[in-house]
Amino acid sequence: MNSYPMEPCFLNSMAMMSALGSHPDDIKQRLLHGNPVLDLSQDYHSGPPLPIGRIQETLPEIPLDDAKYQSRNNQLAWAVAQKIMPDIKAAINQYGKHRIGVIIGTSTSGISDSEVYLREHAESGEMPAGFDYRMQEMGATARFLAVALGTCGPTFSISTACSSGAKALASARRLIRSGICDAVIAGGVDTLCQLTVQGFASLEAVSEQQCNPFSENRNGINIGEAGALFLVSKEKSAIELAGVGESSDAHHISAPDPSGAGAIRCMLACLKDANIDSQAINYLNLHGTATQLNDQMESKAVSEVFGANTPCSSTKPFTGHTLGAAGALEAAICWLSLTESFIPKHLWDGCQDPNLPNIGLSEGAQHSSISYALSNSFAFGGNNISLILRKTS
Repeated sequence: MNSYPMEPCFLNSMAMMSALGSHPDDIKQRLLHGNPVLDLSQDYHSGPPLPIGRIQETLPEIPLDDAKYQSRNNQLAWAVAQKIMPDIKAAINQYGKHRIGVIIGTSTSGISDSEVYLREHAESGEMPAGFDYRMQEMGATARFLAVALGTCGPTFSISTACSSGAKALASARRLIRSGICDAVIAGGVDTLCQLTVQGFASLEAVSEQQCNPFSENRNGINIGEAGALFLVSKEKSAIELAGVGESSDAHHISAPDPSGAGAIRCMLACLKDANIDSQAINYLNLHGTATQLNDQMESKAVSEVFGANTPCSSTKPFTGHTLGAAGALEAAICWLSLTESFIPKHLWDGCQDPNLPNIGLSEGAQHSSISYALSNSFAFGGNNISLILRKTS
């Protein structure tokens, strides 16, 4: 059976919004110099104040009247889409609305809005006007964007916990390579809600301080919200989605396989897909949640594949763990690192865990011209994905 090289696929434009902000220059400076912007809050749980990665910018109104579209998740998606709207419109004009897909990774959808309605229902016994169950369906944000933009290509959401946003990009590449789409609007959007904050608190997985990935003193995650969108197509641009690697541990419903075998397979498959070896990677964005088990597993896997010399960092102390958006947000950070020639700082207390193998944590501001960046996303159930982005010029 003959083997043919697959056509390259490019991330033509990118926009993101998180606790880091949405302006690329501000995001770059915060990532370089270690200026986190999490705020203490009790808005989403009943316990002590927790650091929350909350978006501070005002979000736009929804451009559609239907009740099922009225959610903060959709507001965030629309705010991010505005930043690449000229490129989206150009793609629609070039290819036709039926050739444009929309794929969104999310884990919350409109649940935060439903929480308000359901609380009112519990107190009054009547469902408030304006409630529509469909606002919290996992497919709601992808459907909203397609309707608001007027596209009618394949439209769906992916909800595989922390790997969702990265898997949206992998799916976009498959749609384009298969000839089903000419361009895809792909990424992740997740907004804060009580379900996720209290849910992770019940798992004893959240920290009351800024998270501290790979430290001997790490004690859990911070929760955040974010949106990150890309326009993906075959049109050559500065950044190529050069590699995708996926694996499934099937080890435990929430804990990672401590051997790191699935993560290792995932990263090696990604390198093979990009047709490079590990030494070509100039920066690795770690999943780096700051939980005991995840950091133990990931450091073991990264050490096995990359050793201790590849610069790497977790950017979750800057943004919080943005769950279904995390894979897309961290791919966007890699996109920015490649285009702006810098390596994000690894923000922690500097206390190396003697039980973890050494990896190349980037502890100082690094202005560096880089060609390849890899981003890891390791989700509940061992649902793993790694992405490699390549700078083409």
